[in-house]
Amino acid sequence: MVLDYPSFKVLVSQMTGIDLRHYKSQQMDRRIQSLMQSWGLSSFEDYLEVLRNNPQRYKEFVKKLTINVSEFFRNPDRFIDLREQIFPELLKSNSNSKIRIWSAGCSDGSEPYSIGIIAKELQAEKRVAIFATDVDHEILARARQGSYAENELKNVPPELLKKYFDLQCQHYYLKEDVKCLVDFQHHNLLTDRYVGDWDLIICRNVVIYFTEEAKRDLYLRFFAALKPGGFLMVGGTEPLLNYKQLGFESFCSSFYRKPEKYIKDNNSNDFRMWR
Repeated sequence: MVLDYPSFKVLVSQMTGIDLRHYKSQQMDRRIQSLMQSWGLSSFEDYLEVLRNNPQRYKEFVKKLTINVSEFFRNPDRFIDLREQIFPELLKSNSNSKIRIWSAGCSDGSEPYSIGIIAKELQAEKRVAIFATDVDHEILARARQGSYAENELKNVPPELLKKYFDLQCQHYYLKEDVKCLVDFQHHNLLTDRYVGDWDLIICRNVVIYFTEEAKRDLYLRFFAALKPGGFLMVGGTEPLLNYKQLGFESFCSSFYRKPEKYIKDNNSNDFRMWR
């Protein structure tokens, strides 16, 4: 029996743990087909055989699907808002406990490490617990190393670059006092369980590849995972147009807040979406 494309995608989802049904088909199909052509494969049976038996090609395939693009302080104005508006709010409301921050879809670690640098600059590093997750094991290994090329640091002010990085052989290595602030873990946003009680969840430039149904499910689960008064930070091209329907309040550009007086109801969406 000839393996057709829909069946191939089902088998790939089972193999990688990345459920392709939740991704926009046009974008994902284009990536899958481009690799098939570049590898000179003529059938999906051959494609599947390569993925099963060639570890290097399998890594390349997963990397193509997960699209790891990141940089320090991406969209600098949002990080200014984070430092000047969000952090002071969280420090004030968590005077007796640590601020729990989750960077969801963290890629190479640029984003959570940017948060760590802000915490250091505010002399609040002992007040934060930063967790960072991604579906790609290989990119998580790179994040833990904390090694970056110059172009990935273009938004880092010179004084911070000198203060928090060591230059060796044309690569910048993040200093240990920032690296130790971030706990990296593997996590699939679409299938794995969400832990609760976050003060700040950051998910930027990830959901643009998801279907509308997958996005709604994701944001409802983020809402459930936030503490009352907690914040969700999204990418500049991913505004929550239906934030009120999801339960959020708009705080400032790219930031949404779970109402401080929110009371969980057994019939509410966030309760039903919790897994």
